[in-house]
Amino acid sequence: MSARIGVVGSNMVDLVTYIDRMPAAGETLAAPSFSMGHGGKGANQAVAAARLGGEVLLVSRVGDDLFGGGTIRNLRDIGIDVTHVRAVPGAQSGVAPIFVEPSGENRILIVKGANEHLLPADVDAAAADLATCGLILLQLEIPLETVYHVIDWAAARGIPVLLNPAPAVPELDVSRILGATFLAPNQTELGILSGLPAETREQAEAAARTLVARGVRQVIVTLGAEGALLVTAEGPARHVPAVPVRPVDTSGAGDAFLGAFAQHYASHGDTLAAMRWGALYAADSITRQGTQKAFAGEAEFAAFREALGGG
Repeated sequence: MSARIGVVGSNMVDLVTYIDRMPAAGETLAAPSFSMGHGGKGANQAVAAARLGGEVLLVSRVGDDLFGGGTIRNLRDIGIDVTHVRAVPGAQSGVAPIFVEPSGENRILIVKGANEHLLPADVDAAAADLATCGLILLQLEIPLETVYHVIDWAAARGIPVLLNPAPAVPELDVSRILGATFLAPNQTELGILSGLPAETREQAEAAARTLVARGVRQVIVTLGAEGALLVTAEGPARHVPAVPVRPVDTSGAGDAFLGAFAQHYASHGDTLAAMRWGALYAADSITRQGTQKAFAGEAEFAAFREALGGG
């Protein structure tokens, strides 16, 4: 299996406001601080994998506004192949206003912008390069038809696909994603897709099993402070605990987990080991503010693991 990772997905500009609390309706509050950064689930996962030494190809669309060129330069500087990251004439870049509370918990809105213009034809134009990848990552900040097209295209060629159904939408047709190797929701997304509560680990396992019963091959549920859960049709669920740290900002933690998972899985093909690697990387990421700028490089991540005792 090739260790190269393909990401077909979104990019955003993160507009992060650090707050003491959310205002009530009609209320105006002063906030302690604000920052801007590069984000978007597709780009975040690509950046996490690349910072860990992964060879990453991104297929994405940016606006032809003041953010677009900066987004492409940022990705290129990190070492991501941006051959298929292009500006859409007349479109605005996607943005994500993020509100972070003192606990590190966050609330996020997204405006998809140019990401809505990433179409199946764009995937076909990148097909020769995507065919060299050993794993393809997808999310739902791009059109559903594009997501379905990539899954069908990859399945026909035997290329594993990980679909992160974020943000989850009731319109997602589960019957059209069965070609994916992994479905990786968080608990909220799992609840939306299954129609069942998924607030506890036991509920999450039960909800994931309903998706497996419908033909989903492997469900990886990210559980926040509870770690992650792997549910398949074979045997009991497997739990990977979270790494305890003091959170500063949980924005992008799920993307850190999945990008690190992809980098490890593409290199080694071991699902549980990749989940443990992802849990470590996500824990490290939430000790700093921001999303992509909180993602450690190889040396910094090695130092984090060493501080934990070589984990």
